[in-house]
Amino acid sequence: MKGILGRKLGMTQVFTTDGTQIPVTVIEVVPNVVLQQKTVETDGYIATQLGMEDVKERRATKASIGHAKKAETAPKKFVREIRGDEMAEYAVGSEVKADLFAVGEVIDVTGISKGKGFTGAIARHNQTIGPKSHGSGFHRGVGSLATIGRNNGIINKGTNMAGHDGTLTTTNQNLVVIKVDTENNYLLVKGNVPGPRKGFVVVKSAAKKKAARVAVDLVDYAAAKEE
Repeated sequence: MKGILGRKLGMTQVFTTDGTQIPVTVIEVVPNVVLQQKTVETDGYIATQLGMEDVKERRATKASIGHAKKAETAPKKFVREIRGDEMAEYAVGSEVKADLFAVGEVIDVTGISKGKGFTGAIARHNQTIGPKSHGSGFHRGVGSLATIGRNNGIINKGTNMAGHDGTLTTTNQNLVVIKVDTENNYLLVKGNVPGPRKGFVVVKSAAKKKAARVAVDLVDYAAAKEE
């Protein structure tokens, strides 16, 4: 499995030369630095540790500073591991760029979903709403929490109730790369990806092996203006 770290910038749309509109998410993928290569002998598993976006040393811990110095770089704001040996050829301290992926390749994108604050059980767990007729005093309540007397009326942990919703690690699978721009360091991915704008994401090759799609020809507005 191969992967790269990025930052979600937002959504837009692009058009193919035959007029088809494609909704895409723009993911900024500045060059990642390989901080560590983990092996079975030293760590018990194989993985490549990547980092992106420098952090001032006065804002970083001594451990992160020392770890980054082994790769001759500054401490990083976002650090994640990509499991597998597909990126084992990258030396510690080298850079991974957007051209790691090709147009038409199928990928998975992992991020932290948007926070929705305190929500009720109906919105949070898709529970059924109460009767709406006149006289009913129950509409959007959590419903019965009875345990049938099996444990002295104690509410079991994990019971679906109202509470904080969102901010969960989420993966959108089988997305297609529409465009790769190594000059401006971004990817265009068909569809939506988890998280808010400017949220960090991890772009990886698809876990469910899917054949690459046929690359599409996008309208080049820059060339049209020059003409």
